[in-house]
Amino acid sequence: MSSKLETQLSILKTRFETHLYRHPNHIWDNVEAFLRKYPNILDVLTKMEETGGEPDLYEFDQQLIYVDCSKETPSQRRNLCYDESARLSRKKFPPETSAEGVANAIGIKIVDEALYMKLQSIEAFDLKTSSWLLSPEEFRNLGGALFGDRRYDRTFIYHNGADSYYGVRGFRGYIDIPL
Repeated sequence: MSSKLETQLSILKTRFETHLYRHPNHIWDNVEAFLRKYPNILDVLTKMEETGGEPDLYEFDQQLIYVDCSKETPSQRRNLCYDESARLSRKKFPPETSAEGVANAIGIKIVDEALYMKLQSIEAFDLKTSSWLLSPEEFRNLGGALFGDRRYDRTFIYHNGADSYYGVRGFRGYIDIPL
């Protein structure tokens, strides 16, 4: 295994041990063995890390995921339209890519509203930023997309035109872990 992946394993182990409340029913040795067996997943986690996501293991409804746990929306995944069709429909100043495009390039799924609310019920995220959320197709067909943030000790879910983009809006992603 490359030194880059070994470094990533070390980062994940430290984060795992620092935030045990996120995965109380799991031990690092089992997670590490799994990641060593599936280096493609470790590669995805490295890309999440490199874009500012600070991925960590969470257990939701007896399903394990690695999800972006940076306090604010990942720093290298901001200033993006929601998806490629919204980006391409912009007449002026389209961003280079979209949340959908970056998620696909990394190999992750965009967090949906239900998962975002669960994450926010465990700890506070997006206190100064906001994150695009996976939006229902019928909503997208009307030109909109969902995003969320946390203000005043409360989580808010909003809507915006999917072609909008802001320096403080990015997206959170996750990957399923069949451990």
